[in-house]
Amino acid sequence: MKRRRFLQVAAAGTAACVAGPASKGRAAAPAGALETHESQPDDAKPPAESESLPQITYRRTVPVRYEADVAVIGGGIAGVSAACAAARSGAKVVLVERFAVTGGNSTTGGVAAFCGETAGQGEVFDAIIAGLEAWGAIVPYKPYPQQSARVFDHEILAVVLQELLLKRNVKLLLHTRFVDVAVSDGRITECIVCGHSGPEALRARQFIDATGEADVARAAGFETAKGRPEDGLQLPMSLMFFVRHVAEKDARPQLPEGWLDPVRRREDLPMTSIWPNGPRANALKVKIPMFDSSDTESLTAAEIRARRRMMEVLDYYQRVEKKPWLLDHCSPQIGIREGRRVVGDYVLRVDHLRAGREFDDAVARGVFYLDGHKPDDEKRTYILSKDEMHVPPYQIPLRSLIVRDGVNLLAAGRCFSADQLALSSARVTTSCSMMGQAAGIAAALGAQRGCDPRELDPAEVRRIVERRGAKLGV
Repeated sequence: MKRRRFLQVAAAGTAACVAGPASKGRAAAPAGALETHESQPDDAKPPAESESLPQITYRRTVPVRYEADVAVIGGGIAGVSAACAAARSGAKVVLVERFAVTGGNSTTGGVAAFCGETAGQGEVFDAIIAGLEAWGAIVPYKPYPQQSARVFDHEILAVVLQELLLKRNVKLLLHTRFVDVAVSDGRITECIVCGHSGPEALRARQFIDATGEADVARAAGFETAKGRPEDGLQLPMSLMFFVRHVAEKDARPQLPEGWLDPVRRREDLPMTSIWPNGPRANALKVKIPMFDSSDTESLTAAEIRARRRMMEVLDYYQRVEKKPWLLDHCSPQIGIREGRRVVGDYVLRVDHLRAGREFDDAVARGVFYLDGHKPDDEKRTYILSKDEMHVPPYQIPLRSLIVRDGVNLLAAGRCFSADQLALSSARVTTSCSMMGQAAGIAAALGAQRGCDPRELDPAEVRRIVERRGAKLGV
């Protein structure tokens, strides 16, 4: 299928801003709340929750196999940081992760660089960096913006994160998917997970949504948002794949004639970034726009499109530029920049970033530029001009991690409460780790005191965050 036609088909199946129903009786949205709406292309299929589809009622009794003070759903850097911080605070923690390793985009996604400032992010991130340094698996430190991306070995990171979690006695459930929640008056009592043992319940006092897609919030019926307001298009995904350098006699094009739609001219390449990946190897990242990471069929189409583009781009480098490269492997999941986001007690907006906004309840800090790739083309294009992309250091408030319609649910990582352009900066791993650490501290305090996150003194949460090495000053 030609690229233009593929993108047209993909666009038709891409869902736009979908807002789940809010819980009954919730308070009016506070200042900074995000307005959400539903908008779809005329020929798009209705969303799965639409009443226009056939409906079934499904009931099953499942065992409550796990109990915890804090349940963290999603094992990316935000989830790992949340679990580690909650455990250090004395909480009993269970972490649910759908893949074989934790780390999310930084491991299974193959994105082997920490963007932004890597010092002063808090003790969890410090421990991650120390582990990578002990393994000789990360480049030396330089301050941001002198070093905008700190490269590391993503396979070693998977080991470092695993051992860090185990050292802190976090209960790991790998190869386990989040399925649903039991909720009453905004309070989540259990979540349903499913691994090879079958559906089981995880009961906890406090929950942290670190899924990247606000899966927990959406399943609970809490309001969510995604994409840009006018059409719901998300920041584009990217696929990481890896090549090894071979002797010239072994170099050859790998794409057979008659397959796919190979690139023959440099100007026809999609946005492609080439990264170092150790001796005689490189990593390549290819932009894949116009798909919806929160829609099953669209995400499936994105993965298919990404692997096609991988081979078409690789063929260009092998056949036209004569690079002595052979495909080594491809990340098992596409890299997602933006999915569904929660609507929190406060919505962080791009204007807050541009103003270097400070908050009394600040628990995290961002410095990365507004990395908003245009969502509707595959070239190296941006929503903003280069002069508009810089932001000063800014703070992220605890209120943006508290899910507005929930009682005992926090969100951390790229599904926290923000608008699209604010997210384009705050979504990077360093800021996600800081958010995760803060969410873990707040959840643990709430579980221990028998209260919920918004009942805590935010100044106390901030003091603990800072005592644990997070630099919040702007």
